[in-house]
Amino acid sequence: MTEQTQEQKGFKIFDLYDVSNIEIKDPALKPYINLAPKLLLKSHGRIKTKLAKTKVNIVERLAARLQVPGHVGKKHKIITSWSSGKYNRNMKTVLEVLKIIEKKTGKNPVQIFVAAIENGSPRDEITVIEHAGARYPQAVDCSPIRRIDLAIRWMTIGAYGRSFGKKKKMADSLAEEIMRAGEGSMESYACSKRNESEKQADSAR
Repeated sequence: MTEQTQEQKGFKIFDLYDVSNIEIKDPALKPYINLAPKLLLKSHGRIKTKLAKTKVNIVERLAARLQVPGHVGKKHKIITSWSSGKYNRNMKTVLEVLKIIEKKTGKNPVQIFVAAIENGSPRDEITVIEHAGARYPQAVDCSPIRRIDLAIRWMTIGAYGRSFGKKKKMADSLAEEIMRAGEGSMESYACSKRNESEKQADSAR
């Protein structure tokens, strides 16, 4: 083991959470979940190579997703009163989420977040193909990068739904969502959406 590798092994995310012993059980997702130990998770958007998402730490990807969660039906919640698209504000929320998870479970919150991604990511979904003017649903396998994207998106959207326009804080809502998804509970928005996606794919085979 080189001296540089030994130094990296001693690094913790924000000097708080050790990622050297994080276990990724799903072999398909293992090459795509980046857990590089860095003191500061800030890529500045400079990573523009092929498969760039795999080179960005998974915790930073969660912070980035808080800025633009995505569509929920016809609603598109881009920015709320607390999330202004600023890195510091979003990362502060993520740090608060990790502290809440650690306090409630007594375990490494990054490990629980990785388990939540594994439990909330669909293995297959449906696409629409057109043949002779008619449109048919067709089951397709979900790529590992898309699986991770969907899991993070659904967790964020689920947390938004429970806190948007309500007294509950986003950090508390997101922490609950990640803990439920980590347990594989169907009360989690991500797990329920994964189950729904896989059922639709089964019926379209």
